[in-house]
Amino acid sequence: MEFNIKKTAIMGAVVVAAALAVPAWQYLQEPGLPEGIASGNGRLEATQVDITTKFAGRLAGVTVREGDEVASGQLLARMDVRELEAELHQAQAQVTQAQKQRSVAQAVILQRKSEVTLAEKNLARSRELYENQNIPIEQLQQSETAVQTARAALSAARAELALAGAAIDAARARVESARTRIDDGALKTPLDGRVLYRLAEPGEVLPAGGKVLTVLDQADAFMTIFLPTLQAGRLRIGDEARIVLDAMPEYTIPATVSFVSPEAQFTPKEVETRTEREKLMFRVKVQIDPALLARHSAIVKTGVPGVTYVRLGADVVWPEALKVRLPP
Repeated sequence: MEFNIKKTAIMGAVVVAAALAVPAWQYLQEPGLPEGIASGNGRLEATQVDITTKFAGRLAGVTVREGDEVASGQLLARMDVRELEAELHQAQAQVTQAQKQRSVAQAVILQRKSEVTLAEKNLARSRELYENQNIPIEQLQQSETAVQTARAALSAARAELALAGAAIDAARARVESARTRIDDGALKTPLDGRVLYRLAEPGEVLPAGGKVLTVLDQADAFMTIFLPTLQAGRLRIGDEARIVLDAMPEYTIPATVSFVSPEAQFTPKEVETRTEREKLMFRVKVQIDPALLARHSAIVKTGVPGVTYVRLGADVVWPEALKVRLPP
């Protein structure tokens, strides 16, 4: 099982067009905002995780539907692994066969050791008899050859034992590989979230890396806005922010500046005049606290448009209209 993680990138075309058409500060600075507070339009976004196949095969079943809440480690879908299970049984049989071959090799080694011992004793007697001139030199040489032959047979038996051990290791590796691929056939979610898309149905044959489901990480919600140079340059990571969603204008959601782009957008390639520099726009990302999202996950939905407000200094006081207001 593999996961492809991406960020939703849903930004209103109105923001882009307006940023290109008029000076940025005129668009982003809403009438009535106090000095030191900037704003920008955006949509609530979140991390998406694609649940994909590790290997090509037929999808056996899907256990969830779009909109279902899922928990980390939960089984979402399963691939058809009957062929892999057959490979597993074959590999397990190969392990058993190799173990038997090792037992035979061990028994042969014991036999060869006995033959070496006997040949060495015979050689010792032959030497004594030869020294006493009771046997010819040929008989002594035969005893010496018998010892060499027995020792060579013992070495061969030990080599067979090593081969049997290697065969066991190889068969066990095939068992582990088959088990791993069978486990990969169980598609699970790596995080708590909600099923956003169901992209495949049981019976479909998918390629390796084929998408089955998309899960939305509800603990990673954020909004992206664009601010001009003078405003973006005053922001720091960790600065306070507020988000007001169009669908729930009665609530003000606290957030934190988590990213300010080091590169400008919507700008000419070469910036030479002050007027052109005023059109420089920097992407700013504000993040909602995951603990807050966990308490209000039912009302926080991605794709909802809204407005983000950021403070351009720690000494700036939030106006009453932007004080934090959350649902009970």
